[in-house]
Amino acid sequence: GALLRYPDRTGVSVEEVRRLLGDPRFGLGDAEVQIVNGDELSVRTRSLSGMDDRTRAELLEALARQAGTRVEEISRQDVGPTWGSEISRKALQGLVIFLIAVTAFISLRFEWKMAVGAQAALFHDLLITAGIYALVGREVTPATVIAILTILGYSLYDTVVIYDKVRENTASVALVARDTYAGVVNTSLNQVLMRSVNTSLSTLLPIVALLLFGGETLKDFAFALAVGVGSGAYSSVFVAAPILALLKEREPRLRQLRARTGRPALRVLEGGGATEAPATQPAAGGAARGAGTPARSRPRPKRRAPAKRKRR
Repeated sequence: GALLRYPDRTGVSVEEVRRLLGDPRFGLGDAEVQIVNGDELSVRTRSLSGMDDRTRAELLEALARQAGTRVEEISRQDVGPTWGSEISRKALQGLVIFLIAVTAFISLRFEWKMAVGAQAALFHDLLITAGIYALVGREVTPATVIAILTILGYSLYDTVVIYDKVRENTASVALVARDTYAGVVNTSLNQVLMRSVNTSLSTLLPIVALLLFGGETLKDFAFALAVGVGSGAYSSVFVAAPILALLKEREPRLRQLRARTGRPALRVLEGGGATEAPATQPAAGGAARGAGTPARSRPRPKRRAPAKRKRR
């Protein structure tokens, strides 16, 4: 088929373009018309090679006149019949291979519960990026597919950083014994949150520069990356970590620990950090005291020394 793209300076509607293409002179009533990037028309139709030169020239002039542009500004690209299906098939293959490799790596390096949380975060990023991309009416190109696969890799990196910190903190016997697994996950998030935010912001700077000042061929790629990087930073903290805590808290050992610790209370970690820890139970035969607060007792009154008897 053929793909025509040209700027729209008159605000013509999709129905008006279809009506023009469906004129008996052209016979292109089955063409797909789409407004992309807000001010650009995309017409996908069957090949124009079957038209004679005069009819083809009349078609291009009519489209240019309707959109208030020039014929020279209409870009024409011949697309093979298998172009769209080939892109979809290759993208699906790459996505499946990527997800299988991610699941195997995280399951072997960490555990399968972390792999479940990472997969949920990846699907979240995929849906958010594709949804916003479709909402603004952008066309899916090979650059878009590359950007989506890049986004998934970036989101996975952020998730692995959080999971590695969780594993490091759960290796501390003192921390695990005095806190629930969800509390350990929360502590780990607090420790790496600023790192994730700074990494995301520094990554977005060149992407936004490409989006604002790059060429037309790079804008689709940059837009998908910008949406995906923001979504990836969000999903690592608010999707992957809570799912991991939810799955781990169902384990019998950690369920017993949660029942034993009861309601957590604030305690200070070494190095100045803060986390939650269970409140101490009152000791038998006395009032409960803080772990680091020395016991206070009332001062005893001083005894007077007995008066000395005078010798006679």
